[in-house]
Amino acid sequence: MKHLNKLIIAVVLLVGLLSQAQDANNPWSLSFGANAVDTRVSAASSLQDQFSNYFNTKDNWNAIPSLSYLNVSKYVGDNISFGVTGSVNKMTKFVNKKDANGDYSVINPGDLNYYGVDLNIKYSFMNALGSKHFDPTANIGGGYTFLEDVSTGTMNAGIGLTYWMNDFVGLSVQSNYKYSFDDARLPGVDVPSHMQHFAGITFKFGGTDTDGDGVYDREDACPEVAGLKQFKGCPDTDGDGIVDLSDACPEVAGTLAMNGCPDTDGDGIADNDDACPEVAGLKALKGCPDTDGDGTTDKADKCPNIKGPKENAGCPWPDADGDSVLDKDDKCPTEKGTVANNGCPEISQAAITALEGYGKTILFNTGKSSFQKQTLPVLVSIVAILKENPSAKFTLSGHTDSTGNAASNMVLSNQRAEAVKNYLVTNGVAADRLTSNGFGDTQPVDDNNTSKGRTNNRRVEVKYVK
Repeated sequence: MKHLNKLIIAVVLLVGLLSQAQDANNPWSLSFGANAVDTRVSAASSLQDQFSNYFNTKDNWNAIPSLSYLNVSKYVGDNISFGVTGSVNKMTKFVNKKDANGDYSVINPGDLNYYGVDLNIKYSFMNALGSKHFDPTANIGGGYTFLEDVSTGTMNAGIGLTYWMNDFVGLSVQSNYKYSFDDARLPGVDVPSHMQHFAGITFKFGGTDTDGDGVYDREDACPEVAGLKQFKGCPDTDGDGIVDLSDACPEVAGTLAMNGCPDTDGDGIADNDDACPEVAGLKALKGCPDTDGDGTTDKADKCPNIKGPKENAGCPWPDADGDSVLDKDDKCPTEKGTVANNGCPEISQAAITALEGYGKTILFNTGKSSFQKQTLPVLVSIVAILKENPSAKFTLSGHTDSTGNAASNMVLSNQRAEAVKNYLVTNGVAADRLTSNGFGDTQPVDDNNTSKGRTNNRRVEVKYVK
């Protein structure tokens, strides 16, 4: 039975020592101080007697005037920690059971050396109480106790209290009941069940605070940059209440609505996105104003109080001649014209009639596209009329008499129309104002059976295109 008990205790110890969870700040603690051993609890015949002399340190407690215990614990989560305690003492007081007179006698069992190695599983009620200093605990465990040359396993249970003076240092007291598996109450022969009391100082350690901001890494959202506790260890450089990680302007104080950036002009656009940060403006124009509402910002608008197109720097297009055709579209910007004629004056009916008359007098040599001499003054007059109407367009229609075959006449009529076009272009008429076509002998204006009629049919007509 004794060996079985030892095996059970060893397994419990091993399980505790293999627990390696680390999920709290400063998970390790070290306690040391003095311990006292009291055998009255196992001698008493009633519960009242067990605790009536609980604090009778003079008659019942065994203690030595030196450091006599050391505990190492590790927090494993959910308010639970595992610890191992080593203790030493000297048994000079052994409480016997009641004698015939109803007294508990106390003897010296022989200055027996006491050694204890115990594992405890401790539960803290500190979080449940919401306290920052008082840390009441309950523990269970087991261990091995040596009393001079004898030893046995024990099952332990107890309560304790630690007063934490700060995050690292506390004053601790604890009382454990150690139930012996070999309790015949024969000093030097076995180890009786007993109470063991501890009083000492406890240090917590093992927490990591890389950036030294007082917030441990496991709770620090910015573990490598010093910050503030209220922001889980993250910095707020500009002090605007928005942590740098979420602050679009971490070095300039701003508002939450602007993602931490300022809005100096109050137009709802953060300064870092505002092209005009000191003057209230429109979102569509990146925070710049547009007084005249023409879509061009005031700073780029040469006419900020008058609407105008962006292409003209925000100014209205001029119409110098007042003909309702803007100068940019007016082919005659200094001469009043009509919208239909691109701002130029419409060609007069007299000019159209003159051109039609001149066209009938553009005469060619027979079978050729060369002009007869009397035609040259006519061409000069045509050039003058076309220049007086610089935006007007015309068609040049070439015709022949019936001499020769139809195919040859078609070619010749095209050549004659092209000859007139070339003359006009050479004398300053824009080519894009003129088109030329040939109709051969298909559109006679006189009788091809007479010499005069054939002459009249060899012509190029000039017609105004509306």
